[in-house]
Parts: sequence; structure tokens; C-alpha cells
Amino acid sequence: MQSAPNLVLVGPMGAGKSSIGRRLARRCGLAFVDVDHEIEVRTGATIPMIFDCEGEAGFRARERSILADVLEGTRQIVATGGGAVLDADNRARMRARALVIHMHADVDTQLARLARDRTRPLLAHGDRRTVLERLAAVRAPLYAEAAHLRFDTGRHACAEAAAQLGRLVQAHWQPPAADTHPAPHA
Repeated sequence: MQSAPNLVLVGPMGAGKSSIGRRLARRCGLAFVDVDHEIEVRTGATIPMIFDCEGEAGFRARERSILADVLEGTRQIVATGGGAVLDADNRARMRARALVIHMHADVDTQLARLARDRTRPLLAHGDRRTVLERLAAVRAPLYAEAAHLRFDTGRHACAEAAAQLGRLVQAHWQPPAADTHPAPHA
């Protein structure tokens, strides 16, 4: 049983980090923070706008700063963007401040879940399958390095996946007591 201030979900886009994480947070009575949403709120710009204006490097710098700030909170489930693991400091910070779970989904599952999503800058150009396979080849080892546990979201419905993940979390994570340092992003 690991005691850590937070629970962090890493994994590729379409793995269910946000949808499953949000449900799990409600079930556990914890705050939920989607880092991509937090970036949009704090900057007043959408992720695609940030990519257009600042490029991926500019976006990653904002992501690094905001993720570090978010992880100072406690008793929260944090869903990262798929590329947050590209930064070694992010990986180290997540492992130090959270139980990190790799939310895995195969490319076919990702494609099905992202079929109607046109908000992903990295999927805006080229064949989606090819892009997702290329991203997986680069990022899969980094998810494994960052994560304490792996959870296969498979083709489960969101509610079922949240229930299964809840059982895994309950067996492996002890959040801090409710009266210690409330999450700043609740």
C-alpha cells in the first residue's frame, strides 16, 4: 500500500484518463484535475491555439509549470496530457508526489474513442492510426518508467472501467487524511 499525496493518470489520448478519472474521483470523494483543462483555464487559450501560436515546445513548457503547481495539492486525481511523460522532470515529479497509473489502451480502442474528436493537435494531420502508432512507440517506455501500476482500459464502458480502477487503487493507494492541505484545484 503506497501513501502518496495524489493519484496521477498517464497514458495515451483516448485511454480514458479524463472520463474514467473524473468518475473515480467522484466515487472516492476526491478532487479531479485535468491538466489540459487547467492549462486552458489558466492561459485563456485552447490547446490547439497554444500549439498554433507557440508550437509543441511552448505548450510543453506551460504543461510542465502547471503540472508542477497542480501536484503541490493533495487528495486529487490528476489526468495528464498524453505527452506529459516526455519531460524527465515531469516523470520524476509525478512519481515523487503521486501513485502513478498508466492507463493503457491499444490503438484500435484509441481510434474508436477519438473518432469524432477534432480537438487533438497531434491528430490534425496525417493518418490517425499511423500517428497513434508512432506516438505509442515513443511514449510507451516513458509511461512504463513513470508509472507504479498499469491499468488496461480495454473496451470497457466508462463506469465499469472506473469501478475496476477503483478496486486497483483501493488495493494500492492510501490517500492522505481529508483534513491535510486541501487540493487547490478542487
